Amino acid sequence: MKKLLFALTALLALLQYRIWMGENNLSEYFLLQTQIAAQQESNAKLIARNQILKEEILDLKSGTEAIEERARNELGLVKEGETFYRVVGSELRERNSFGH
Repeated sequence: MKKLLFALTALLALLQYRIWMGENNLSEYFLLQTQIAAQQESNAKLIARNQILKEEILDLKSGTEAIEERARNELGLVKEGETFYRVVGSELRERNSFGH
C-alpha cells in the first residue's frame, strides 16, 4: 500500500512539474493564446483592407469616374473650363498672420 501511495505521489509530482515548468507549460499556453488573438485581429484588419482594395480595382476597371476622381484628388487635375479654388482653413490663416 505504501509503494502504491508513493508511486501515485511521484506521478502527481511529475505531472505537476510538466504543467508548470516543463516544455509547453501553462504559461506558454496562455502566451500563445494571447498571440493568436492578436494575429487574428491583425488578419481581420488585413482582410477588410484587401476587400476595399478589390472594390477599388473593380471601380477602376469598370469606368472612368473612379480614375477621374483619383486624378483630381491625388494629382490635382482640373477639367477644361473649370476653375480651381483652394479653401484655406481659419487656423492656417491665424497662424500665418501671427508669423508662426
